[in-house]
Amino acid sequence: MNIVAPSLIPNLQECAILLDVDGTLLDLAPTPREVWVPPSLRHDISRLSERTGGALALVSGRSVSDLDLLFSPLQLPAIGGHGAELRPFTGGELDLRRTVPLDAALKRKFAMVAELGPGILIEDKGYSISLHYRLAPDLENAVEEAVARICAKNAASPIEILRGKSVLEIKQVGFNKGTAVRELMRHPPFLHRHPIFIGDDITDESVFEMIAEFDGLAFSVGRLAAGVNGHFEKPEAVRGWLTRIAGDGECPTS
Repeated sequence: MNIVAPSLIPNLQECAILLDVDGTLLDLAPTPREVWVPPSLRHDISRLSERTGGALALVSGRSVSDLDLLFSPLQLPAIGGHGAELRPFTGGELDLRRTVPLDAALKRKFAMVAELGPGILIEDKGYSISLHYRLAPDLENAVEEAVARICAKNAASPIEILRGKSVLEIKQVGFNKGTAVRELMRHPPFLHRHPIFIGDDITDESVFEMIAEFDGLAFSVGRLAAGVNGHFEKPEAVRGWLTRIAGDGECPTS
């Protein structure tokens, strides 16, 4: 792991730990349903949540209900759907005020992209629709072109395209991970803490860009992204770091 100007805070009560899930905590799998949460990771996250006084949150493109299933029995503070859902407290109610459902007729148009060939998976999240092509990498350009054509024919629709690793996600404009993290940091126990965010994808860049507002640090996974303080080579390295700080209570800050 490469960290710029590292120092250590021996008290996790001063930190907020914010973690992307797929490609950051968990190794990517052929389909979203095939990812695996190691029991040791669930244990370390639970311990860190306790040691930070509850200031550990998952920040994901998955829905919060999906995160709860993955990390069951934990119900952590979470941002789901790239900022569409916010749960600022452990086991608390979802704040859905920023959620703007994607038009059903428009979703059906994007779903027809699956006709390009086998291996394109459709994931309907309500507020967005995802087109996964990890099982059909040769169709990447065709998927991109089909989505672009649909967008051109529906130029008046307030939508944006999120490009991830072998996936395109179409959602309404008006929310992203960065805006949701900014809101999360206004709630106890995150308030007045130094956030440390780890993410791997283009969809995490909105958090990388704003984390300094809270005197926090950002780390990317698999690549040294613009604006981050360092990076991890792969999710296994992130899990190892979490194990270490869960044990000794230290975390980096600038």
